[in-house]
Amino acid sequence: MKAVQVTGYGDVDMLEVVDIVIPPPKKGEVLVKVKACAINNTEIWMREGAYGTEEKSGWRPEGVQFPRVPGSDITGEIVEVGADVSETLVGKSVVLFPFTSSGTEGSEHISDDMSFIGSEYDGGYAEYVAWPAELCYDMPLSTYEESAVFSVSGLTAWHMVEQIQAQPSETIVVTGANGGVGSLNVQIASKVFGSKVIAIVGDLALEEKMKELGATHVLSYRSANLAEEIVEVNGGPVDSVLDVVGDALFETSLEVLKKGGKFCISGSAGGQKTQLDFRTLYLKHITFYGSVLGTREEFKRMLGAISEGKIKPVIDRTFSLEQAGEAQTYFKHSGKLGKIVLLP
Repeated sequence: MKAVQVTGYGDVDMLEVVDIVIPPPKKGEVLVKVKACAINNTEIWMREGAYGTEEKSGWRPEGVQFPRVPGSDITGEIVEVGADVSETLVGKSVVLFPFTSSGTEGSEHISDDMSFIGSEYDGGYAEYVAWPAELCYDMPLSTYEESAVFSVSGLTAWHMVEQIQAQPSETIVVTGANGGVGSLNVQIASKVFGSKVIAIVGDLALEEKMKELGATHVLSYRSANLAEEIVEVNGGPVDSVLDVVGDALFETSLEVLKKGGKFCISGSAGGQKTQLDFRTLYLKHITFYGSVLGTREEFKRMLGAISEGKIKPVIDRTFSLEQAGEAQTYFKHSGKLGKIVLLP
């Protein structure tokens, strides 16, 4: 089969299109013919070595074993089953839950042995992938392309909103609101949980599109007075901030939070380290949440909301499998709206 492998830590030149053996499904697994695979920060940061320290980077302390096929947002058709898997699954269109774990229900995502497809396992930048049958779920939408954009970004966003216990009476600021996680944070917070959302983007040309996703107000992080604008449009401090930016908007986020406010972060594209005055934290009684991925039950609830039309796919652009390097480069450009999808 054709696949794209990461051959080591580095730039996009570490991505190589290769022909490798189709993986046979083991006991309890199925073989999925990949129809679509959306791109995430996770596989880019894995390649760049942004997870972990020194020369080891990945979801596990030992780092990634190269070569590795990246890609975790996967939809496809089951074409073969391994031992102890019913033949009736052949022909089924599925979306893959993106990691394995021995963690108990509700804590799968924080188990020490959590292992990620595309990092600890070969992933979806390929024509076929083998995966446990129990981690394959019915596609929430009718097309592979649209169903592929939710797995990692959607689960991360859903878990973030559940962590802060969003309420209809609350206002939530969403940073990076035009990105994969951010655009889903906007939809989930507003259309599923009923909260008022202030979306932070770079280009205000996206304002109408962000409002279609559920944002009440749209502001630009380029404003010299962003904190004042947030407080002004809300008529006071906000209840929570859902952040994927990190350092660049950290000070603003804490400034606009009310006393007893909540700050939840799942990414740091705008800087991985910051300065914190602890007095802000304790004098304002702010609660911090670190967040990535989520549980299988949250995944099921998210798929249900997608099936009901409460959350819609937002796709910026598609690329062929051979264009994986170009697609990852484009992913890092500012101003895009939604997900980038590879179509093998």
